[in-house]
Amino acid sequence: MIPSITKYLNKQTSAAPLAVFRICFGIMMCYGMMRFGYHGWIDTLYIQPKFHFSYFGFEWIKPLGVYTYLLFIVCGLSALMVAIGFKYRLTIITFFLCFTYIELMDKTTYLNHYYFISLLSFVMIFLPANTHFSIDNIIRKTSYKNIPRWTIDAVKLLLGIVYFYAGLAKINSDWLFRAMPLKIWLPSKYDLPLIGDSLMHQEWFHYAMSWCGMLYDLAIPFLLLYKRTRLFAFFMVLFFHIFTRVLFPIGMFPFIMIVSTLIFFDSGLHKRIINGIKSVFGSIGSKVNIAINENYRYTFRRPVVILFALFFIWQVLFPFRYVFYPGELFWTEEGFRFSWRVMLMEKMGISTFKIVNSETGDFFYVDNSDFLTDFQEKQMSFQPDFILEYAHYLGDHFKAQGHQNVEVYVESYVALNGRLSQPYINDKVDLYQQKESLKPKDWILPFNDEIKGL
Repeated sequence: MIPSITKYLNKQTSAAPLAVFRICFGIMMCYGMMRFGYHGWIDTLYIQPKFHFSYFGFEWIKPLGVYTYLLFIVCGLSALMVAIGFKYRLTIITFFLCFTYIELMDKTTYLNHYYFISLLSFVMIFLPANTHFSIDNIIRKTSYKNIPRWTIDAVKLLLGIVYFYAGLAKINSDWLFRAMPLKIWLPSKYDLPLIGDSLMHQEWFHYAMSWCGMLYDLAIPFLLLYKRTRLFAFFMVLFFHIFTRVLFPIGMFPFIMIVSTLIFFDSGLHKRIINGIKSVFGSIGSKVNIAINENYRYTFRRPVVILFALFFIWQVLFPFRYVFYPGELFWTEEGFRFSWRVMLMEKMGISTFKIVNSETGDFFYVDNSDFLTDFQEKQMSFQPDFILEYAHYLGDHFKAQGHQNVEVYVESYVALNGRLSQPYINDKVDLYQQKESLKPKDWILPFNDEIKGL
């Protein structure tokens, strides 16, 4: 191994930041699972629908009926166990598997921060997050002051990629030179106190928000890295995420990002947080003789480092896969997901499906509400892979009912970022004969405009 890399891998740092990160992550994820159940979303999103949209290659992952509730309970309990550091390795693996299964059950619910949580929990499987201030310390009667520095840097790097790539994605002509889609969204916030009737309707404010959002995402990882700008950067994180949470219904994502950025701070802050927790729960473990060791050392460091290197190379390259597809990315959405393109589009569509008997020419139109919830229909109407999967579902459904020589066509119109709607899918193509794959979908009609940028 290169000497400079070996030197870096041998560097140690306080274990307190990773311990605090573990606690905050576990508590927030546990609350997230409870929140899903409280609002009834488990039932409305995963149990009530007759049909669920699948990710390519993961079609076998489906909701578990009434046992879906059990899946959420296990996920929430494992998150709580992660927070307190009890059987950490087992519980973080359990959380990763359960949460990722939940994420993959229906791509209608796809959000960038769900993807982020899956990636982060995967990384945490290999981090020594329970070596300090955990129930595992009490059970093993061993604790560690320091851990390898690269374990904390791995979390910082993942956060940095999320922010920086979100900023790169905003360098496009719609976002910067048309203030789209903020020009559509912000005026609808007229009911906000003080600023609703004033700023939200000002065009200059729409452009200012667009440019500031881009600059914020690009700069914040670097501002957090340096001690002199870190406090200022954290106040920016607070303001940005609280403000966006007020403006948009984006769930827990702002709070997850706020809490996560604490890991950039020096260990002194995290030690004070731990001491504060100890003052509340001081009696726990106080009578246990815990041996305090200086440095934690990996038993299998080399394979973990190689795995992380491959993981982060993949994270750097994967968002650019869209360059292998023709057509406008925002229009075709081929390579759009899993690339940290956050809130860049206002896309609306209508898709009407026609079932045709290829021999007789007889046909009829489908009422989508017979098969899809309102939310599913909305998402399906402007996303090509949804349209294709739904077409196959309809074809199989009507074929099973006894219809002969089934063909499935769609008449689809989509509007993107304030433009007039235009035909989206070639209505002469039998979608029932088209197969989902990683190849470009040549049955998507060309976009009649141009969006310049990354």
